[in-house]
Order: sequence, then structure tokens, then C-alpha cells
Amino acid sequence: MNLGIGEIAIILFVALLFFGPSKLPELGKAAGTSLREFKKAVSGLMEEEEKENPKK
Repeated sequence: MNLGIGEIAIILFVALLFFGPSKLPELGKAAGTSLREFKKAVSGLMEEEEKENPKK
């Protein structure tokens, strides 16, 4: 998925129109927190899988 500067600007502009300037920081923070939790859960599952099936 290759997004250029123009596409990113259009997406941000539409988000600004849709949500308003006061909600965007809150949405960004929530998205960052969700992504961080998802990465933590995935890495935890990978660690459990490695413990159960060690490579020889």
C-alpha cells in the first residue's frame, strides 16, 4: 500500500472535516494506544508459541 503525500493530506483533511479539530488528538491517542496493545498481544502470543515449540 503506497500512499503519497497527496493521498495522506486528503485523508487528514477528510478526517478533520468529519471529526473536527478538537477530536483528532483524542482519536490519534486512542489509535496509538490500541496499536501498542495489539503489538504487545501479538508479541506475547509469539513468545508463548516459541516456548511450546522450541526450534532445534
